[in-house]
Amino acid sequence: MAEVGAGRTGIALTDRQRIAWLRLIRSDNVGPATFRDLINHFGSAERALDMLPELSKRGGSARPIRIASVSEAERELDLAHSFGARFLGIGEPGYPSALRQIEAAPPLLAVKGNLEVASQSAVGIVGSRNASISGAKFAAMIARDVGRAGYSIVSGLARGIDAAAHTASLDTGTIAALAGGIDQPYPPENLRLFDEICDRGLAVSEMPFGWEARARDFPRRNRLIAGIALGTVVVEAAARSGSLITARLAADFGRLVFAVPGSPLDPRCQGTNGLLKDGATVTTSAADVIDALAPVSALEVRRQSEVEEPVLDGEDRVPSPPEESDRTRIVDALGPTPVEVDDIIRHTGIGAASVYLVLLELDIAGRLHRHPGGLVSLAMGD
Repeated sequence: MAEVGAGRTGIALTDRQRIAWLRLIRSDNVGPATFRDLINHFGSAERALDMLPELSKRGGSARPIRIASVSEAERELDLAHSFGARFLGIGEPGYPSALRQIEAAPPLLAVKGNLEVASQSAVGIVGSRNASISGAKFAAMIARDVGRAGYSIVSGLARGIDAAAHTASLDTGTIAALAGGIDQPYPPENLRLFDEICDRGLAVSEMPFGWEARARDFPRRNRLIAGIALGTVVVEAAARSGSLITARLAADFGRLVFAVPGSPLDPRCQGTNGLLKDGATVTTSAADVIDALAPVSALEVRRQSEVEEPVLDGEDRVPSPPEESDRTRIVDALGPTPVEVDDIIRHTGIGAASVYLVLLELDIAGRLHRHPGGLVSLAMGD
């Protein structure tokens, strides 16, 4: 694996911190947003791990929370090493800078390949698994020409458009985002392509080693594509397809969405034509992508990660638990309809620190749903 380039910024995790981070993200009810909040509240993953049982109990969980053990984390790190991969933290050099900026970015990525590919600005190319010959050729042309303009190409290793885009950009830089563990590439017919990507490009995954992709995992994979890329090109997408999920996520992240027009008679083009009606950029050549992205890619991404961990021997940062009456008022203010946290603060008149801590308790107890845009709701039945 290539060494991290000198131009990259960030602070490397210690071995001890990396184990703690892996334990925390692999524990029950801890997703990327919860991970970030735990670090912000308690200062380190180790302290957050210590607090999980109490948080879960205070949040009303009916059973003890499962916390990943040191041995489990060490085993996964060993598996990564034996597979030629490693885990990269969100604040470390080499973590894709555009991905770092999205809401609730993955705190840890399993990566295998050449990290220099991630230092380039990236363009996503996605589309139909059952691609037409002309669709696959066009995707390859876009990938090749955009790659020559200095961009990495990111896609999902699927059949059809994804495979065409990856193959065409092997020489200029390609990134495969996986729905399963990095040791479980899918589909089987693209295993040779996956090996080529790991040799010449980069493969990334936020899922545990050994995890076989299921249907519900692919939207998370699509989220990686949309987050890594400054813009996403959709080539041949049906009216209901994963490619449209990627396009929607890209738009939610404030990224550009490009769509290739197609015949109204071809079901594979209904989704892309719909994107054009909704304002996506008409794309008939690589120049359409390159010209639109030029002002965006010229800007340096300066904002640092929201997940920053101090040295482990620093002062303890354990906030006092909220008053029971405050906790009751916050829970009563919640319901099944997603609301903004600021609205909870205004409605209850309780300080922000207490509100966020109660939400964290409910989250760890499995009683809180998080929604795009930072909205939250109470899990049904509460």
